[in-house]
Amino acid sequence: MFIVAKNIEDLPSCPGVYTFKNKDEFLYIGKAGNIKERVKQHYSAPSFFLKRANSISYEQTSSEIEALIKEAELIKRLKPKYNVVWKDGKNYFYVSIEENKYVVLGHKPSEIGPFVDGKSLKRALQLLRKSFPYYTSKRHPKKPCTYCHLDLCPGPEPDMKLYRRNIKNLVLVLKGRKEKALKDLKKQMQERSKMQDFEAAGRMRDRYFALERVVLNARIFDKEVSDWQKTKKILQKIVRGPVSRIEGYDVSNIQGKQATASMVVFKDGEPDKKSYRKFKISTDTPNDTAMIKEALKRRAKHKEWPKPDLVVIDGGKPQLSAGSSVIKDRPIMAIAKKNNELFFKKRKFLLSLLPREIFNLILRIRDESHRFAIKYHKQLRKKGLLQ
Repeated sequence: MFIVAKNIEDLPSCPGVYTFKNKDEFLYIGKAGNIKERVKQHYSAPSFFLKRANSISYEQTSSEIEALIKEAELIKRLKPKYNVVWKDGKNYFYVSIEENKYVVLGHKPSEIGPFVDGKSLKRALQLLRKSFPYYTSKRHPKKPCTYCHLDLCPGPEPDMKLYRRNIKNLVLVLKGRKEKALKDLKKQMQERSKMQDFEAAGRMRDRYFALERVVLNARIFDKEVSDWQKTKKILQKIVRGPVSRIEGYDVSNIQGKQATASMVVFKDGEPDKKSYRKFKISTDTPNDTAMIKEALKRRAKHKEWPKPDLVVIDGGKPQLSAGSSVIKDRPIMAIAKKNNELFFKKRKFLLSLLPREIFNLILRIRDESHRFAIKYHKQLRKKGLLQ
């Protein structure tokens, strides 16, 4: 049952699922090892559905595995609008039991799923295999395999009746009905004890406790670190210094007329619009390099403005040289539109080959500086036409 949070600080710091809603419409459902921190991350890099959301609700779970399973169950039942097509165009993951025997993880829809996080699902299946040994391929060697020795595989000649019973219990757990599976494991243990098969009873006991431990304590999610923290670490290695304030520059003109330059500011990975500045360029010669140089010289005169940790210029080698001749105590990058080539010092990178976090941030800064420069240029053009 969901509980509505009035603000983010009301959210618990524990595993569970959360939803973004607009009145009675479910927009997005997610899961987390720490609900509060995960929701904060959504606001640090706003997703398009946040504009429509007017409430956040959540449901606590006792573990990360239960949060993973609950998320799948809720997505299947509530069909939230923005979970249908999710990041990078990827498909949901499903677990299939083929021929009532083989456990298969894939994208083919089945009764077990849909799961968003394939990596966490694989970890959960690996841990659950300790309680329910299963096959992952159609053929098994005539001799015990490595997984058999680890008690993760039923072996070449299993008791198929018992095996199918365990597969049924695995499915129960993956559908959020672990209590029923635990009850059956306990029943199997008692049955083997009555038959005086104490070795088998001992295995059932171990599997029972393994399932309890896994469901309650297993950590299957990646550590929830904000995208900016990841990006910051990578960026600091590249520029070899601290990175918090980044300034982006671009120019806009038509054959040198109504030339403008923009300065946008990103703080900790997000736009700081109150710090944006615009420059009306004095020259009417169509020379983007000279315009960038003029904008940077004028910016350098403002000692009252905080200094940037990094400067990003829209352009290639000429713009980088122009920027470096003005700003000599700060790292400068230039990004050329052709092939998204990134120039830094005497090196050239293909932006697409850099880590995804850097790729996304640099393009956001370039696009924002471009947008802001064009906006001011259009204002000047409109003003000129009116005059």
